[in-house]
Amino acid sequence: MSMMSEKGIFPSRFLFFIITISIFFLILSSVFLLQFGNTSLIPRSVFKLILFNGTSVYLNSVKNEQINLPFLSSESSQVDAQKTMKNGESSCQISSFGKKMCNSWQQEVKSCNANQALLRIYMYDLPSEFHFGLLGWKGKSNQIWPDVKDPSRIPSYPGGLNLQHSMEYWLTLDLLSSNTPNVVRPCAAIRVMNSSQADVIFVPFFSSLSYNRHSKLQGNEKVSVNKMLQNKLVQFLNKQDEWKRFGGKDHLIVAHHPNSMLDAREKLGSAMFVLADFGRYPTEIANLEKDIIAPYRHVVRTIPSANSAPFDQRPILVFFQGAIYRKDGGAIRQELYYLLKDEKDVHFAFGTIQGNGVNQAGEGMASSKFCLNIAGDTPSSNRLFDAIVSHCVPVIISDEIELPFEDVIDYSEFCIFVRASDAVKKGYLLNLLRGIKRDQWTKMWGKLKEVVRQFQYQYPSQPCDAVDMIWEAIARKVSSVRLRIHRENRYHRSEEIK
Repeated sequence: MSMMSEKGIFPSRFLFFIITISIFFLILSSVFLLQFGNTSLIPRSVFKLILFNGTSVYLNSVKNEQINLPFLSSESSQVDAQKTMKNGESSCQISSFGKKMCNSWQQEVKSCNANQALLRIYMYDLPSEFHFGLLGWKGKSNQIWPDVKDPSRIPSYPGGLNLQHSMEYWLTLDLLSSNTPNVVRPCAAIRVMNSSQADVIFVPFFSSLSYNRHSKLQGNEKVSVNKMLQNKLVQFLNKQDEWKRFGGKDHLIVAHHPNSMLDAREKLGSAMFVLADFGRYPTEIANLEKDIIAPYRHVVRTIPSANSAPFDQRPILVFFQGAIYRKDGGAIRQELYYLLKDEKDVHFAFGTIQGNGVNQAGEGMASSKFCLNIAGDTPSSNRLFDAIVSHCVPVIISDEIELPFEDVIDYSEFCIFVRASDAVKKGYLLNLLRGIKRDQWTKMWGKLKEVVRQFQYQYPSQPCDAVDMIWEAIARKVSSVRLRIHRENRYHRSEEIK
């Protein structure tokens, strides 16, 4: 009996030994592959993504190099643009939920191919009247796009408030540069020339610029240029095989100005939109399930981190400068004006961009502890992003606001949210803000300086800037778009078999 027991124990011990050794070598080989996955032994694309705590992390080995200052920027002067990327170091911040604010697919890439990129994008070669022609650009015969490798030949976007909706310009430039040799940029998105290889179909229509510059009738026109272009765009898309394939669901249209695409948005509502907010859209046309909220381009200059005034050097407690009398949800501005205008440490005044208005607003924000972002005609405005780049803690009083990249950025770490119904109670807002101590404010101020890069537009784009973040936000929508398409195909294909 004992001999039978010993015989039974021996195979069990041997089996345990074999399993232990196997697990050890499995772990060892995994570590080896992850450490040396960029060698010639293993295809690099195999290691493009690993999932760690629910976050996509790019594995790369980047030598110490200097990022060049961008050719074109939304800044009047570049701030904090030069960063040294150490081996394996990400330039991205980590949110309180442990998610990366951006994956930064490549820190510095001189060439990008479809296998490396997070998104493969097919862009229609629309006539220049839809994009750079609206900026007065005229190419040579049969030339659709400007030469983006030479910054001096790239037409500039109009200044003033036009700039706040200029993301259509920055995104198009970024796609064009993705196929241009020696342009250093992240590899989040790349333009492909075959639509069957694309994750997304991009429609390069500068719709916000079209509205801002061409929505009024000129001379003997019976139809505005803006309306004419929208009608031509609808006709063009409806004829394209790419649109017919999925009913436009995989198409991307930038319509950041709340009044852009007014005539076409319902006809093209199946597409993904890049928007400022949903204030003037019915939910069946625009919603968070399929659309992307992009940050406004700020109009005040960015304060360099080293020059940012701390708590004790900001004499103004609360700052607001802008239009006070607004309609719809913006009526709250008038109520707050009468509540706050006579307070000694509050600046609440009417202001425009005329004259020196932008510089005055920038100086005021940089001298203030808190900057009010109050709902106007629409739930959002560029004022929030002006506050962020001024390192002035935003106080958001807009119950219907949607915020860019909120699935990876926790705005409560550097913003204060106040319900409109509470803000108009006498004494409520000032008591709340005066109760925030220096150390609490300083923590939010430090976070503001960290997140500024996520709201900067520039060309060429840089890791974790606004362009890079928008592409990654679009990539996060692609799976839900595919789900919609596949679900709708369930019975469609079955019926074709009959």
